[in-house]
Order: sequence, then structure tokens, then C-alpha cells
Amino acid sequence: MILTSLARAIAAAAVLLATLPARADTPTITIAALKFGTVNWELDTIRAHGLDAANGFALVVKGMAGGPASNIVFQADEADAMVSDWIWVARQRAEGRDFVFLPYSKAVGALMVPADGARDISALKGGKIGIAGGPLDKSWLILRAWAEQTQGLDLAQDTEQVYGAPPLIYHNAVAGRLDGAINYWHFSAKMQAKGMRALVDVGDAARDLGLDPDTPLLGYVFKGAFVHAHPEAIAGFTRASRAAKDLLLHDDAEWDALRPRMKPADDAEFIALRDGWRAGVPAPGPVNEASAAAMLALMARLGGEALVGRATALPDGVFLSGL
Repeated sequence: MILTSLARAIAAAAVLLATLPARADTPTITIAALKFGTVNWELDTIRAHGLDAANGFALVVKGMAGGPASNIVFQADEADAMVSDWIWVARQRAEGRDFVFLPYSKAVGALMVPADGARDISALKGGKIGIAGGPLDKSWLILRAWAEQTQGLDLAQDTEQVYGAPPLIYHNAVAGRLDGAINYWHFSAKMQAKGMRALVDVGDAARDLGLDPDTPLLGYVFKGAFVHAHPEAIAGFTRASRAAKDLLLHDDAEWDALRPRMKPADDAEFIALRDGWRAGVPAPGPVNEASAAAMLALMARLGGEALVGRATALPDGVFLSGL
């Protein structure tokens, strides 16, 4: 109750500040984000509570149809930021592009199976696994490494892989057409609400491999030039992002406002999505770069140049710091 009251007090203060006249020179931060992406839950909360104005900037969100569209808009300077993973940022920096990463989420999915399906990973041998994101999907690579190291199982050779868009993998999984499915975390939450269960959590697999599952994977990607030109706005965005996370972590009422955006099929799915999002909120503070370097080394070994490009080691400056 104390945390909920505090969260509401923070929101009320932010709204009050937002009613003050805006300065003419207030910088704008434009973010290219998937129209139906879960990042909008945080961005909507920032705008609903005036956390952008309270922190010295104006937030504009450009809804995109897909990741490639976000990338094009971002690199064409039609947006100041986009959402991606830091491994992509590391690859870009290794190729000379000055992009930086501000953590947003550490949420990862799981290898989901039907309720009456496999009880251990070896039972999937000869089965069909659906994978969203393609053969270089990072969750798939981690699970492959985990199965090989802990079970002596080569999932790539011992199973049939079916690749597809996240909604397609989801629908085929809940229809029972797959023996297992690896999907983005929110589709995993929906599958769980439909009665499927996690056979192996990707975070647990990462821990077994000696990686730190608390290393945030997804985040906001900015151009270094924009960060240097608008340090106060970036610092303000960082504060607003954390304030929105705190509200969503501690106040269930905030989620009632987001429910139309989330479009859950029922209460069970709504709760699964809410709790899954909360579980993915990273701790405040800088990213542990040694942990990130270990994860990048694994991705380089498993995905090779097709995944990490020239980034065989963690480049300097990937993670936004000094704010």
C-alpha cells in the first residue's frame, strides 16, 4: 500500500508540473516503435502522466508496422530513437556507427510446450519446434547451447524447426500443431494463459550457461550525436522511463488504463501480460559490461558474423552512461 501511494504521489506531482507553461525551446524526442509493441505500455504511461514535460522534453511516438520500418526511419533521421537489442547496437558500433543503448527490458521468453507435452528437453527429439525471429533468434541460440551443454542434445539436428512471425507461431502452438514453441515474452505469456507451460525458461538456461539473466536485452537506441547535442533531454527521458516503470510496477490501477491497448483475450491473459512485463523490468543503474561481454561472446560463437558482424568483443560505448 505504501508503494502504491508513493507511485500515485509521483504521478500526481508529474501531472502538476506538466500543467506549467512549456518552454518554447523544449526539445522533442521522437521514438519509432511498433504500433502494437509492449514498449508502448511504458511510453503511454509517460505521456499520460506528463512525465516528459515534467522532465524537460516532449515525447512523440511514431507507430511502425515492423522492426525494419523502425530501423529505416531511425537511420534516415526521421526518429531520434528506436527499440532494439544491445547486441545489434554492438554490431553497429563495431562497424563504425555511433549508436548507444538505454536499457528498457530484460524480459525473455521460454520454450513453451502443451500442458500434456514434453516433460524434459530430450522428449522433444524428433519433434517440431516453432521459433519466432528466425534461426538467429537469441533465445533459440541460448536454448541450443543449454541443451548441448546440459543434456548432450543438438536441438538443431534432433528437432525440426519451423520459423514464422510471432502471431503465427503463437496460433500454431495453442492449436497443438507444434511440440514446442519459442516466442517473444508476451506471446509466451499468452500461451501460458491458454494452458501451455514453460519447459525451459530462457533466463534459467542463460544462468546455467554462466550468463547473467538480469542483463537487459531490449532498450532504446539513440544516435550518439543526438545524445551529445541534447544531454539534458536524454537525462530527462531516462528519469521519465524509470518513473513510468515504478508506476507500472507498484500500481495495478495503471494497468486498467492500459488494458485497451493490451487487448487481452480474458483476465488470465491480462494478468499474465502484466506480470510478465513487471518481471522484465531491469534494476536501475549501469549495465554490468562484463556480463554483457560474456553474452556477446556466446552469441558470436553460436550466431557468427551473420548475427554479430565484426563485434566479436564488446565495443566501448554501447551502453548509455554518465547521466
